[in-house]
Order: sequence, then C-alpha cells, then structure tokens
Amino acid sequence: MQSKLECPIDGVKVDETRVRVVAFFVILFAVAVLVTGNPVLPAILLFDFALRGLNLQPYSPLALIAGQVVKLLNLKSKLTDRGPKRFAALMGAIFSAIILTLLLFGLVLEAKIVTSVLLVFAGLESFAGFCAGCYVYTWMKAFKAG
Repeated sequence: MQSKLECPIDGVKVDETRVRVVAFFVILFAVAVLVTGNPVLPAILLFDFALRGLNLQPYSPLALIAGQVVKLLNLKSKLTDRGPKRFAALMGAIFSAIILTLLLFGLVLEAKIVTSVLLVFAGLESFAGFCAGCYVYTWMKAFKAG
C-alpha cells in the first residue's frame, strides 16, 4: 500500500465553503433516510451527486441552494481544487445508488448501515472540512497497482 496520500487534481477551483454547506444538506437527507426509509430521498441524492460528479454543478439543486445559503449568511469563500470534491461526489452517487437499491429490495437494515457511512463522510466534510475522497482515491490506486 502506498504511504503517500494522493488526490485527484483537475486544476479547477471551487468554493470549499459551499461544498461544506452541500455536505450539511446531505447530512439532512441521510438523517431523513434513516428516520423514514423513503427511497425517494436516496434517489434525489443520487441525482444530485451525479450532477456534481459529472461537472454539472450549475444544475445541482443542493449546490444551488448551498450557494444561496453562503450568500445569505455572508460566509467567507475559500477556494480548493475541484478534483477531490468531484471524486467524492461520484462516490456519493455510488453510495446513494446502493442505498436506493437496498431500500427497493426491502433491505432496510442494510440500507441504514450504508446510509450511516454516508452520513459519517458527509459530517466529516461539513463540520471538519475533511474530504475522505483522497484516502479512497489513494487506496484505489494502490489496489489497482497491486
């Protein structure tokens, strides 16, 4: 296993504050999934994560709302590379697809476990600015190389 942390870099900058607000909304959705088990919620997350992961942020409802929250609360902007955030969004889309599939097959406990993992990752991003995407990316590269 590689010991050096690597992140996907694409040279495009995004507002980390806005990303952290989006992660907070993901937390709200995840909690709602845990409480209700409603498959519509992970479907919405899947759609939104896919938009952001495919570089279609201007069409992401959560990103649009987060942008308004940042403006309304006059939160300070902090630029960061988009690559790790985009990779994390793609991972979020995969998690959301798994959660949706599990719920549709009636595997509620399993869906809640996967939702809880998503909740932890979103919480780390939102409250600590910690993006687990770089760690997953490094692990995936090491696994592929090995």
